[in-house]
Amino acid sequence: MKEEQWAPVIVMLISSVAMGSVNALVKKALDVGVNHMIFAAYRMAISALILVPFSYIWERKTRPMLTFMLLCEHFISGLLGASLMQFFFLLGLSYTSPTVAMALNSMLPAITFALALIFRIENAQKLKSRAGVLKLIGTLICILGAMFLTFYKGLQVSNPHTHPEAIDNNTLHNNGHDQAKKWLLGCVYLFTGIVLLSLWMLFQGKLSIKYPCTKYSSTCLMSVFAAFQCAILSLYKSREVEDWIIKDKLVMFVILYAGIVGQAMSTVVTSWSIKRTGAVFVSTFSPVCLVSATLCDFLILRSPLYLGSIIGSVVTITGLNVFLWGKRSETDQTVSKTLTVSKSCQMIENKDNITVDDNNTKLPV
Repeated sequence: MKEEQWAPVIVMLISSVAMGSVNALVKKALDVGVNHMIFAAYRMAISALILVPFSYIWERKTRPMLTFMLLCEHFISGLLGASLMQFFFLLGLSYTSPTVAMALNSMLPAITFALALIFRIENAQKLKSRAGVLKLIGTLICILGAMFLTFYKGLQVSNPHTHPEAIDNNTLHNNGHDQAKKWLLGCVYLFTGIVLLSLWMLFQGKLSIKYPCTKYSSTCLMSVFAAFQCAILSLYKSREVEDWIIKDKLVMFVILYAGIVGQAMSTVVTSWSIKRTGAVFVSTFSPVCLVSATLCDFLILRSPLYLGSIIGSVVTITGLNVFLWGKRSETDQTVSKTLTVSKSCQMIENKDNITVDDNNTKLPV
């Protein structure tokens, strides 16, 4: 890849690592008992406040005029990519664990790729090419790595310094029918949130063409709409005003961190990368969040590290590299075809010029 092609890869890797740490800390905050949609509303409000000065100072001259249709599309963007997505994802996270949440989130490339094929955003004919096969194999390997991290624990390879409040996920299946049902329901909620996130990525790819100021202005509008949407959805669980008063210092820190890093920075980077490389390419970095969440559990939350986590992380990174290999091959093929067409057009143009010159140099009879 060229330098400009490596830029989306680097920023997505940084963003994915940050998101892994965000989800691990969010799980810790949810365990305190805070309403998950109140948490989301504060998170979106902080994101909007952070992005307002950036969007005004840097994009006030280049920002297109907002129309009613664009406002409606940003409302839908907030609904898909923030409020409804967080409603299901955070609810599922509270029922399960960060590892399971990120493992299911690693299916994002496959879901996005499938939806892109359904909506004809991706060409099915490309699957027959070498690059298409590599992208498909890379996606499947990423899913395999996610399955390792979820269902295979293996031997404990670290010292037994598990956090005292940490819960062994394997015991949840043995706590009766209610716990098993709650665990299954949490997985369904997580999967629903991931499908909504995939739809947002595809929708954002279209919106970025209509409203090119996606770095700050579009994300700010999305955050404003999502903050109100999350506040309304919080009524589902509680209608007490006291629930909006956050007293726990850890929860306040996590809200600030999730709003700045997990929402403002991450959405700006994701939107920019989608515009540069497409939704399918961006979704492939979701397994990196899984690896980051696993490491965060071990280093920050002091959870034990198991052999399955190491194997799953290695398999996930391998799948990501295979996908990037396929993406690079696809880019090289596109560049090669462009150069070939350009040379052909240049040769035809030169031939026409030579013919014209020959006709002009003929002596009159």
